[in-house]
Amino acid sequence: MASDAQVAEGVAVARDYYDSDEADTFYSAVWGGEDIHIGLYDGTDDIRTASRRTVDRMVEKLGDLSGKSVIDLGSGYGGAARVLAGEHGARVTCLNLSSVENERNRALTAQAGLSDAITVIDGSFDAMPFADASFDVAWSQDAILHAPDRGAVLDEVARVLKPGGLFVFHDPMQADGLSDTDALQPIYDRIHLPDLASIGFYREGLTARGFSEIETELLTHQLGTHYRRVREDLLGRQADLDLPEEFVTRMSAGLNHWVEGAANGNLRWAIMTYRKNG
Repeated sequence: MASDAQVAEGVAVARDYYDSDEADTFYSAVWGGEDIHIGLYDGTDDIRTASRRTVDRMVEKLGDLSGKSVIDLGSGYGGAARVLAGEHGARVTCLNLSSVENERNRALTAQAGLSDAITVIDGSFDAMPFADASFDVAWSQDAILHAPDRGAVLDEVARVLKPGGLFVFHDPMQADGLSDTDALQPIYDRIHLPDLASIGFYREGLTARGFSEIETELLTHQLGTHYRRVREDLLGRQADLDLPEEFVTRMSAGLNHWVEGAANGNLRWAIMTYRKNG
């Protein structure tokens, strides 16, 4: 378990990165616009189309969301929240540590006329400012990997979900039983943490916290495709993006580590759905 100092340092590192001008330009212009997570590329090469398809796939796993309260953990620019509220009638609370992303989220939400249905809060998901049993659904997309203490995040999810509530999420993970962790060291260095979680970590951790597994949809090939497409788009649009050469070089190399990790079997990516017992 990470110490309080390690957690605070990890949160600060992530916040400073996502609040930077370079990161904001990259994620808003290249990664997916309103959606900054891994996409589903069945029949498309377009990053934004694929990213929105992931949101729709997750919604399919949740049933009727009309009137349901949803906490979106690491909500980024709020693309998923606007789908959940605008198309499915949910009431969404976005919790995210980047003030830059949150300001863009609030602006896009206001433009969509959804400010009454979506609340955007600056904060970290390992210490949520909500009462016990506040939400019907917990939702997260490629965010928990950045948590210095992922067990604390699961504790908080278990605390704020109502009995019978659903937790749907996806996360880039390392393979269970991975022996050659040195192969992933460049990725660990990139996220400033000693490891990634795994399917087994989430399965064991959530079961111990009173959850039942509904489905784990393994989609690792999509992880490799997504990082490859983002890298191609970054390099192809470099002249138009006004990003420093050093940032582009570092980002390109970092993206390629994820492509290689998916190809050589060291990484996993899945959409996971759990129900809180009770």
